[in-house]
Amino acid sequence: MKYEVRIFGKTHIVEFARHGDGWQARLDGESGIADVVEIAPDTLSVLLSGRSYEVCVTPSGGGQLQLQTDGLEFNAEVIDPRSWRGRRHGSAEAEGRQQIVAPMPGKVVRLLVKAGDAVEAGQGLLVVEAMKMQNEIRSPKSGTVERVAVAEGQAVNAGEVLAWVN
Repeated sequence: MKYEVRIFGKTHIVEFARHGDGWQARLDGESGIADVVEIAPDTLSVLLSGRSYEVCVTPSGGGQLQLQTDGLEFNAEVIDPRSWRGRRHGSAEAEGRQQIVAPMPGKVVRLLVKAGDAVEAGQGLLVVEAMKMQNEIRSPKSGTVERVAVAEGQAVNAGEVLAWVN
């Protein structure tokens, strides 16, 4: 993924590519290894060069992003806003029966719903712990939980079906 981002009045090229369990990040051609995990909606945990950052991202339309980290607040502009919106913001809700799969190997530490429960798009379904971080797995659509295929304490592999929402 390649983004053209303007921050503090200067335009930068930011590129991301999968690298093992994390992301290879390049800023204006300089490489670095970043481990990025979404820990809540619009909140990222970033491990960069051995230092941990929690970054809150607030989209404000037209490619504008408000970023907050370490007590600092600043604005960034994604020059091609389609690249940001296409990831999730402003996109349509999933349709039809959806399989919810584990994004990474880990252990189910908490079930937040059971079969038959009504859920809203973005509502937490369960929590998977991976590499000592807990990740809430959310529903891609509003609907009813058809089936939960895992139990608390169960180990799961990446891509394993956790639940179905219809």
